[in-house]
Amino acid sequence: MLSSHFSVLVRDQAQVMAAGPHVVRQAYGVDVDKNDLGGWKAHRKSALVHNEALDEADALAQVRRFLSYLPRSVHELAPVLTCTDDPNRAEDWLKDAIPHDRRKIYDPRKLLEAVFDRGSLFEIGRHQGGSVITMLGRLRGIPVGVIGNDPKAAGGAMTLQAAAKMERHTRLCSLFGLPVVNFVDQPGNATGLEAELAGTLMGATRLAEALAACRSPWISILIRRCFGMAGALHGPKGGDRLNHRFAWPSARWGSIPIEGGVMAAHKAEIEAAPDPAAKRAELEAHYLAMTSPFRTAEKFGVLDIIDPRETRRVLCDWVEDAWYVVQGDRTARA
Repeated sequence: MLSSHFSVLVRDQAQVMAAGPHVVRQAYGVDVDKNDLGGWKAHRKSALVHNEALDEADALAQVRRFLSYLPRSVHELAPVLTCTDDPNRAEDWLKDAIPHDRRKIYDPRKLLEAVFDRGSLFEIGRHQGGSVITMLGRLRGIPVGVIGNDPKAAGGAMTLQAAAKMERHTRLCSLFGLPVVNFVDQPGNATGLEAELAGTLMGATRLAEALAACRSPWISILIRRCFGMAGALHGPKGGDRLNHRFAWPSARWGSIPIEGGVMAAHKAEIEAAPDPAAKRAELEAHYLAMTSPFRTAEKFGVLDIIDPRETRRVLCDWVEDAWYVVQGDRTARA
C-alpha cells in the first residue's frame, strides 16, 4: 500500500493490518474488531490507503478513473481528451468566493470545480491530511495534478499528514509528467505541542525535498494566505520548469500573519493597555490597512494579480505551454 501510486479499500469488506484481532488479543489482551483494526475507518486516520469505496464495482471504477489521467509508462505522454468546455468560461461568483472577513471559511472544492474542465476532478485521499486537497483534473483536456488548501480542516495549516499527502502527490505528478496547479491558502505550519511532537517540521522538510526534485511545470494561484515556511512550499523555486505564480486581490503573504506578528512585536504594549483586546484589535487594523498584494507582488515573484473570474482562462493559456514542456521532457528522456 505504501509504495503504490493509488490504493482503494472497500468499506466493511477489506482490511489492511500488521496483525489480525487474534494476534492482538494474545499479545495485548485487547479485543478489537477486524474492521476497527484495519478497515476504512482506521485508514482514514492512518493514510495507509488513499480512497475508500462502497463496493467492488465502485473500487474498480475509481482505479479506472485514476489510470485515465496517466500514461501507460513514465516514458510516454498521458492521454489528452477532446474538451468541449470553453477555456474562457468565467463563473461570476468567483469574484466573491473568498470572504472579506478573514476568519470566515469557504468551500474550496466548489471553487476548483468552477475552474477546471467540467466533471474532470478526481480526488485522492480526501479523509487524510484534510487541510490539503489533492486531485487529478484536466484543463483543455490536458491531465494535470491539482492541489489546494481547505480552511475547514486545521484552518488550512500544514500538518504532518498534510505535508506527506502533498509530497506524495508532487512525486506522482513529477514521475508521470503531469503539470501541477496549486490553489494556495496556507496560514503556515501547524503549531503547538501536539504538532511539534508529531514531527510537523519533518514532514515539511520532506515536502521541500520533493518540490526541489519535481520536474513538472507548476503554477500557484495565491487566493488568500501564504505565510511562513509552509507558505513558501507552495511550489518549486526557480529552475526552467515553467514555474509561475499569480494572485487574486484577496491574497496576502509574508513570514507571519498579522495577528501573530502584532502579538509578537507589541506584546508589552498590548499587555500594558487598559483594554488589551481593544489595543490588539487597533494594532491589527492599523497594519491591515497597509497590506495589499499590489505593494509586494513583484518582490514575491507574482507575475500578475488577476480577477478571480479570469482564472480558468489564465490556466488554460498556461497549460498549453506546460504541455509543450512536458512533451520536450519526454522526448529528451527517450
